[in-house]
Amino acid sequence: MAEPEATTPEAPKTPAIPQLRILGQFIRDMSFENIVSRNGSNGAVTPDVQVQVALDAKKRGEGQFEVTAKFNITSKNKESEATLFVLELEYGGIFAIENVPDDQLHPFLMIECPRMLFPFVRRIVSDVTHDGGFAPLNLDTIDFVALYRQSLQQRAAAQKASEAKPN
Repeated sequence: MAEPEATTPEAPKTPAIPQLRILGQFIRDMSFENIVSRNGSNGAVTPDVQVQVALDAKKRGEGQFEVTAKFNITSKNKESEATLFVLELEYGGIFAIENVPDDQLHPFLMIECPRMLFPFVRRIVSDVTHDGGFAPLNLDTIDFVALYRQSLQQRAAAQKASEAKPN
């Protein structure tokens, strides 16, 4: 008598692990304006630094994306409100991304990719401000998750406002 064939249950498929590689990174545009040296300084300066960040992503090819982080950094004297310097920096990266579901790709591009670029941006900002005659500016860590959520809220509010307008 033959023994019945043993059936093995199929192993559950494990989802593929998302992969992210930086293929290249570059300064697309940079401008540093040392206004205090041009206009002169009157005594002690207490800097107040404002940092604005904007992110953009676009597809370059199959599995490749370009992400650009735009930083606008302005330093003003707290007492006089006089601008000390303005630094504008567009820093980009080209990324190979695999195994990220389509519904998660946008947040992945706008959170994880800028997070990978940020240490390089921080170094550039520090070097440029130091070479420009100021104390090196060491940017605080940016919460790209909060920045992404804020962007979604702004988009939703703009869409709601456009829908509410009578034609």
